[in-house]
Amino acid sequence: MIRVMVVDDEALIRTGFQYILDTADDIEVVAAVSGGQAVPGVRELCPDVVLLDIRMPDVDGLTVLAELRRLPRPPVVAMLTTFDMDEYVAAALHSGAAGFLLKDTDPEQLPHLIRTLADGGVVLASRVTRAVVDGYLDSGPQQAAARCVARLTERERSVLVLIAEGRSNSDIAVRMNLSTGTVKDHVSAVLSKLEVGNRVQAALLADRAGLLRPQREPEAG
Repeated sequence: MIRVMVVDDEALIRTGFQYILDTADDIEVVAAVSGGQAVPGVRELCPDVVLLDIRMPDVDGLTVLAELRRLPRPPVVAMLTTFDMDEYVAAALHSGAAGFLLKDTDPEQLPHLIRTLADGGVVLASRVTRAVVDGYLDSGPQQAAARCVARLTERERSVLVLIAEGRSNSDIAVRMNLSTGTVKDHVSAVLSKLEVGNRVQAALLADRAGLLRPQREPEAG
């Protein structure tokens, strides 16, 4: 059972997310609270995943994120917003957020996204992903990214590409015919060699290094 906490200043949003997630047999919403209750609630209830509003009137979402990341066993945190070009995107991802969701996310997709987060995957709304990749989050020059990627073994590079595709540890294990434990070891090695703090930053660096660019199809005629 995946334990989830929803943190948002709007009761309607909290209730909506809770209603959607409670329909999944493997997900339990342990609390739906406002920002000021987030850190005490996480300490008490120990959720696996926290959906955290990035803008709240009572407390700044980035402040809550920083406090959660300092806990001995921090939960996976995905930021919520109604804006796809929010100026806080870079700060949230640099601070360790594992994902970034828009509040108008398709309800049918939400349980799947929670499972991906709980399994170590990266979740970024498509509009946010494009904004980040296009330079909203500065991950350094292309040449520097390529040098970092060159430190990886061939298998670690394959793992990095799958991380950048948003694959969870279980997905990577199946695709590479490895155990989940071995995948976790490879992911740790990738993050260490790339000198990044989380999978999102690794994914952005992979894109900057050119690992995700599709081959151009020849033009007709």
